[in-house]
Amino acid sequence: MGGFGSGRRKTSSRGNVEGRPSIDLNRLHRLGYLGEGWEGKWSWQRDGETVGTILMRVEHEGLQLAYRVRVNCGDWEVVTQKIAIMRNRCRYGGERQYFECPGPAGSTCSRRVLKLYGTSQLFLCRHCCRLSYRSQSEDLAGRTRRRAIKCWRRLGAEDSSFVFKKPKGMWRSTFERLREQAIQAEMLADDEYERRAAQLEERIGR
Repeated sequence: MGGFGSGRRKTSSRGNVEGRPSIDLNRLHRLGYLGEGWEGKWSWQRDGETVGTILMRVEHEGLQLAYRVRVNCGDWEVVTQKIAIMRNRCRYGGERQYFECPGPAGSTCSRRVLKLYGTSQLFLCRHCCRLSYRSQSEDLAGRTRRRAIKCWRRLGAEDSSFVFKKPKGMWRSTFERLREQAIQAEMLADDEYERRAAQLEERIGR
């Protein structure tokens, strides 16, 4: 059994969801791992290397987790945690599934979420972990530049300097729409960078 949390503090500090290990309910569903009785491992990788592993078992109305943690460089401890899975029927058939966040020790949360994030010892929702999205701390230039990069990657390129063709299987209308969105986002980001540079030069010149 692997573990996570080596050297972390007992209380979670503010940070971004992108930097935390997470359990994604939608991904579990796509992989077919939510059938009652399923057992297996869930791992996280960074730069091609596994940085954490936990054991999972699907039980009636819940997901049982087992893993090891080490807090403040102390001894490894085995932790077991049960996460309730709620099911809501959809109006036109089928059902939606959600994790019910158990909340930190000594408190309750009960938020219905699709992702849980690892703290030093438990997996909790983003609110209980006091996490934000990286985009929330970005300025306009950063957000628009990231939006452009996302579009270029869908088109098979890293940025507009790459020569590329329409990806196989993509509609021409989709290709043109994404290309236009990427160009517009880059132009907006460039305008914002220039505006900030002009403001900085003005302040320095005073």
